[in-house]
Amino acid sequence: MRLRRLPGVRQALLQHSRWLIAEPEKLKNGWRRYAGPGREIHLELGVGRGSFINTLAQNCPGIFWVGAELREEVLLAALKKAASWEAPNLVFLWLNIEQIPAVFGEGEVDRIYLNFSDPWPKNRQTKRRLTHPRFLAGYRQVLRPAGEIHLKTDNREFFTFSLAQFGSQGFTLQEVTADLHRDPAKATWGLSAQVMTEYEKRYTARAQPIYRCVAIPGDF
Repeated sequence: MRLRRLPGVRQALLQHSRWLIAEPEKLKNGWRRYAGPGREIHLELGVGRGSFINTLAQNCPGIFWVGAELREEVLLAALKKAASWEAPNLVFLWLNIEQIPAVFGEGEVDRIYLNFSDPWPKNRQTKRRLTHPRFLAGYRQVLRPAGEIHLKTDNREFFTFSLAQFGSQGFTLQEVTADLHRDPAKATWGLSAQVMTEYEKRYTARAQPIYRCVAIPGDF
């Protein structure tokens, strides 16, 4: 579904400069200092309306959260959520996800979240999938060696594709499930398994299974 472009949305984004990093590439290799001593940096790629990242930031104040989103309308909704509680540990980037290696230095990110990414279902679109090897190479570059990628999707084909790509690129898989909210192991997993995105709530209400895994980069 194409989002309706709202008049003045870009100007509205810039009014939230406290939470929107205007020139994130200038922070490359300086994110640890910007986040604060000893803080992990967690990055969500494609935040949508920001319910997931705002909830986690509120519940995990010792972590510094960064959300990346290209679509102006939904990013504005995420920014408004952060402003509503004056988030002290959360910022957003208005950019294409392909730019992530230009924004973060080697090993600057502790965890990446991929929640309900566009599955790009046609065969000719595989290079656009966020778990294609060209994207995984960028994630490996910015993740610390023991960092993690947490993935959720409602799309079985995209999940199968992602598991295969993680395996072929030397990632170790953990917490793999084909039905997250009916899996008894869910209770033993972290907060990212418990907190739902806007899409996730909708799909779960329809009794659709949610696929999830954690991928850890190894030597490759």
